[in-house]
Amino acid sequence: MTLPLIAIPCCRQMSDQHAIHMVGEKYILAGLEAAGCLPVLIPALGDRLDLTDLIGRFDGLLLTGSPSNVEPHHYDGPAPPADNLIDPDRDATTLPLIRAAVAARVPVLGICRGHQELNVALGGSLHQEVQEIAGRMDHRSDKVGTAEHKYRIVHPVTLVPGGLFERLAGSASLEVNSLHGQGIDRPAPGLATEALAPDGQIEGVRLEGADFVVGVQWHPEWRTLENAFSVKLFEAFGAACARRARGRAGIDRAA
Repeated sequence: MTLPLIAIPCCRQMSDQHAIHMVGEKYILAGLEAAGCLPVLIPALGDRLDLTDLIGRFDGLLLTGSPSNVEPHHYDGPAPPADNLIDPDRDATTLPLIRAAVAARVPVLGICRGHQELNVALGGSLHQEVQEIAGRMDHRSDKVGTAEHKYRIVHPVTLVPGGLFERLAGSASLEVNSLHGQGIDRPAPGLATEALAPDGQIEGVRLEGADFVVGVQWHPEWRTLENAFSVKLFEAFGAACARRARGRAGIDRAA
């Protein structure tokens, strides 16, 4: 059986005065091993790509985390902190790509920055520094130590009763890692909350009426196969991509 194709947009960074388009391998492996899909990396070239045509060639869209943040002008936010890391080329690629995917009913899974991009692309806004909001936790990771330390379980999330996440988990809560400074402020129209941190920060969302358009603030791609919920989440994404692939194959045969 041909594997469904999933697009993974790259981050664009400079290295020795050269532009590098890159994606962490953990996302690629989660898409392949847990979702059962073939990942294809999409360069962050913005409007130099025909994004509507591009998304029509894929069965799913996987949006990764990143050290960079969505620029606040995309949601009419205030000026960012001085140390804010940005990637305008990624913004110019992912935000219209998300809208094209939703319009074409292509399954979407957004992780960390991708969770935030999903909200912004569909009309929501972000907190730029969650830790500065009264009553909120510091959701950022330590900047030193091993990857195992940075991606360790940090806090629980409460799952909305009757929601997709509760059905996948078979429980009312999960224990998750936490490596983000930004977070959802105003949810986009149609985005239903699926998971909440103890401080009320939105940690999981789902687009109502879509087959599978989901965002998570934590990192299920980290050692995916060792976490039961992460496996189920990627399997659900992969199943939606497979449905899309079967539908595209039927259209191609009819043509």
